[in-house]
Amino acid sequence: MIKTGAQHTESLRDGRQVYIDGALAGDVTQHPAFRRSIESVARLYDFQSAEENRELMTFEIPDGGGARANRIWQLPRSHAEMVERRKGLEAWTELHGGFLGRSPDHVASCIAGMYMGSEVFHDYDPKRAKALEDYYRYARDNELYLTYVIINPQADRSKGAHEQKDQFLAAGVVDEDSEGLTIRGAKMLATGGIMANEVFVTCIQPLRPGEEPYAVSFAVPMNTPGLKLLSRKSYEAAAPSVYDNPMASRFDENDAVVYFDDVKVPWDRVFVNQDTAMCMKQFQSTPAHVHQNYQAQIRLMVKMRFLMGVARRIAETNGVIEFPQVRETLGTLAAQSAMVDSLVHAMEIKGQQRGEYFIPDRHTLYAAQVLTQQMYAQVITTLRDLAGGGLIMLPSSVSDFANPELRELIGKTQQSPTASSEGRVKFFKLAWDVIGSEFASRHTQYEMFYAGASFVTKGHSFRTYDWDSCTGLVDRMLDSYSLEDDLAALNVAAE
Repeated sequence: MIKTGAQHTESLRDGRQVYIDGALAGDVTQHPAFRRSIESVARLYDFQSAEENRELMTFEIPDGGGARANRIWQLPRSHAEMVERRKGLEAWTELHGGFLGRSPDHVASCIAGMYMGSEVFHDYDPKRAKALEDYYRYARDNELYLTYVIINPQADRSKGAHEQKDQFLAAGVVDEDSEGLTIRGAKMLATGGIMANEVFVTCIQPLRPGEEPYAVSFAVPMNTPGLKLLSRKSYEAAAPSVYDNPMASRFDENDAVVYFDDVKVPWDRVFVNQDTAMCMKQFQSTPAHVHQNYQAQIRLMVKMRFLMGVARRIAETNGVIEFPQVRETLGTLAAQSAMVDSLVHAMEIKGQQRGEYFIPDRHTLYAAQVLTQQMYAQVITTLRDLAGGGLIMLPSSVSDFANPELRELIGKTQQSPTASSEGRVKFFKLAWDVIGSEFASRHTQYEMFYAGASFVTKGHSFRTYDWDSCTGLVDRMLDSYSLEDDLAALNVAAE
């Protein structure tokens, strides 16, 4: 059975320990810091379970007796299947405009990518490979919403995890026995974790000799004894009115530090055990890193389209759409959006077979990350320029409309050639929540760093580019002439 929104919401009432504002949150589905965002995730599941979306959002599980699963778990075997899967991810993303960065399709793509490279795990340890393969099928068949924590706390960044004042500041193995591993310490950033069913825990940062206790890979439910989530400030809690903050009030996926207070992880949930090389291989030697970030670029492609709609509507609402300089600005934005769209399609068209699976082109993906990482902040700045003071001089809250005198004044002062005063305020409240609010600022930071610091993404681009074909062009050009030929020509001319 395909999971519904009500089923997902109920699955979050599991006794998980979420802390916010100095206290346990209790039932997160009812807490004002998380309730509406959880409702937004529930709508994703209602969309996928609707009969009219069955073919778009689900696929038939091979050898599954006709059972179907969400396309986020699909393992494409051809370009056509990859496109089918992408269309499902696009449709899901349109429901949140690209503002749920760790929606269920992201970490599912990571685990699916690891499964597609399971021979890497078999070469490492057949038992750990079986654990991974079994977990992929379990997560797929039970429609788990997964988040992940793959970064250590920043602390003293000049030192490794094993050199910090607290040996277990970063989550690591404190004990190992016949039942599994015991984990102590913290990981970040569990984006979407408060709305997720389980967390995948590992380290994507390079680890050095001596850091083996931190080189683990495993997955556990959010209500595992000893697992604590420390929420950041909730933008949703500060946005009680949907009209005033339509994005923050409904799409604040939250981020949290996860602390493991001697958490027991059974062996059937352990995929890598204290091996620094394998920790990196699980991402880079399998399709996992490419597959998960391909999903992120699909999301950004939809988000860019949403931002283009905001840009166009700003120009129309302010009556400047015919200004040549405004059209020039919109043309530049349109080109940037088309670039993201084109790169996503190029990843697919240039994709390659990897055994029985079809994988997006690695370098095109990393090129897209480098370019979009720099571009997003530029786009937001351009939207700010387009909007001007209209983003700021808005009614203080929806309560102003409840006062007849103020409502009349709003009608006089909030005017537009294309919208009523209420419509203008409604739109610019949305635009502010996308461009300038605290929620919007978090998204700018997110798009700049979710893939790692810029030197990381540029390093991936350098590492995966076909330099040999380029230097080959130069070498062939150099080989097409010589000093001796020119000297001989000079001698002939002199004679």
